Amino acid sequence: MFKETIQTGLMSIFNNMGSEPLELWDTQVKNGHITRVTDDDLHSSVLEVTGVNINTTYITCPASPDKTLSIKLPHMVMIIKNLERHFSFEVQFLDDANICRHFRASSYVSTTRVNPFNCTMPLMLADGWNSITFNLSDFTTQVYGTQYVETQRVQINANCRIRQVYFSDRVYSEEELPEEFQSHLPVQAQQSSPPLPYEENGEGEAATAQSEVEQESKG
Repeated sequence: MFKETIQTGLMSIFNNMGSEPLELWDTQVKNGHITRVTDDDLHSSVLEVTGVNINTTYITCPASPDKTLSIKLPHMVMIIKNLERHFSFEVQFLDDANICRHFRASSYVSTTRVNPFNCTMPLMLADGWNSITFNLSDFTTQVYGTQYVETQRVQINANCRIRQVYFSDRVYSEEELPEEFQSHLPVQAQQSSPPLPYEENGEGEAATAQSEVEQESKG
């Protein structure tokens, strides 16, 4: 989708301040809703995604299942509001082993599970609005021992409110960002990122995890 685009700095795939924030996205709704609402904390319009089952109410980018994003920028940033209900998001990415892998962060799981093609991890959200930064390059290297190449798809499941989703070449402070990328979050909003699996236990655990992944792949 963005394969021929020069990718430097910042690249937005969702900004609710635009006239058509879901232009690049497909939506799926069952026993829920996806709609723009006015958020009391931000005093502005945001997208609300809620549903009884997080797996059946979501937005996914690109809209076409036959296309991929082809975004090479390594940092993904999401401005998300915690609605105190189950929530998850997923990223499909390609590494230099030419393997398509999936990462899923969920607020309702407590343990990390890794296999050659999928990684599921806990996601801790603070109350209210959160700025989530996900370093795809570090994640790919630590979990699979390979190099990140590109993001192919992003899916955001119920239940949350979304202000913005973008990719960047590095982590930017709020002051460095152009106006259209600034989040203008309340002072109490939290900066967070999904914890890299095994980082608490040091390099030995990470190496063991990569070895286990390789053995499963051979099996």
